[in-house]
Amino acid sequence: MRKIACILSILVPLFLHSQKFSLGLGIKAGLNFANVSDASSINSKNQTGFHVGAFLAPSSKSILGSRTELLFSRQGYNYSTGTNSGNVNLDYVLFAQMLAINITKYVQIQLGGHLAYMLNAKADSSHQYNTGNAQANAILGYYNRLDYGYGVGVEVHPFMGILVGARYNVSLSKLYKQSFNYNPNNPPPSYIPNSNSVDLKNNVVQLFVGYRF
Repeated sequence: MRKIACILSILVPLFLHSQKFSLGLGIKAGLNFANVSDASSINSKNQTGFHVGAFLAPSSKSILGSRTELLFSRQGYNYSTGTNSGNVNLDYVLFAQMLAINITKYVQIQLGGHLAYMLNAKADSSHQYNTGNAQANAILGYYNRLDYGYGVGVEVHPFMGILVGARYNVSLSKLYKQSFNYNPNNPPPSYIPNSNSVDLKNNVVQLFVGYRF
């Protein structure tokens, strides 16, 4: 049901507004304050990243509108265990489709969903993990590269085409694969929780500015 709801949140705004209005091309960029859910075993903390991209915001005189975005998003998390600490950087290309609710001509609420594909993953650690196998050492192999979820945010249009906003994105898909080959003598890197709690999901707060042409 969650997958169906996420897909509908992406498609419905497209059907509602694709035939009515001009495209309203714009650009936006800002900061990500990212973390992962259910990661108490690695004491995860927020990681600061960024996002940048373009959007389509069809003009609308009604209370409802739409926003289609294509972004590059760097997110991840910091971690700390008894013997190790570091950070994980995750790079995504993210497609978001939002339903826009125009409270006034200056304030807009946005609700919708996103699909994302992981381009790259990197871990900086005080202790490097080495299995002796180059393929096994590739951090990208630990992840589910396709991510999906939903978002909610608010956007302010102070004057002309300028916009300022904030959004909270919550992923519904698991970050890590569960098909790990756990070996007590050669455990996974410390940024991956133990096998009983591999249920991490991305959580990202975005603050941004942009311009609609």
